[in-house]
Amino acid sequence: QVQLVESGGGLVQAGGSLRLSCAASGRTFSSYVMGWFRQAPGKEREFVAAISWREGSTYYADSVKGRFTISRDNAKNTVYLQMNSLKPEDTAVYFCAAAARPFNVWVKSAYDYWGQGTQVTVSS
Repeated sequence: QVQLVESGGGLVQAGGSLRLSCAASGRTFSSYVMGWFRQAPGKEREFVAAISWREGSTYYADSVKGRFTISRDNAKNTVYLQMNSLKPEDTAVYFCAAAARPFNVWVKSAYDYWGQGTQVTVSS
């Protein structure tokens, strides 16, 4: 079993920055892919970014490319999402997820475990 706990959400003005953290526990993650998704009110949960534990390969949604950076600290079993130049349309609940197989990492059905989410609100 895997437990994922997100933190770091909050309220920020447009143009500001936040860093989200996802602490993972319960299993070894060397072969996993870790992802961030977000869900705004009334909308589908959408892919934001993903990273492989082993190689550190990264993947981004076009909407966040160049503004968000995903990274990992293997020693701490923690994944980060650095969000810069935030926009009001980035407002959503952000979820951390873990996938045991490194395929279709932009698809939420590929992920086996999910955190409880952390709210990010960007004011204009």
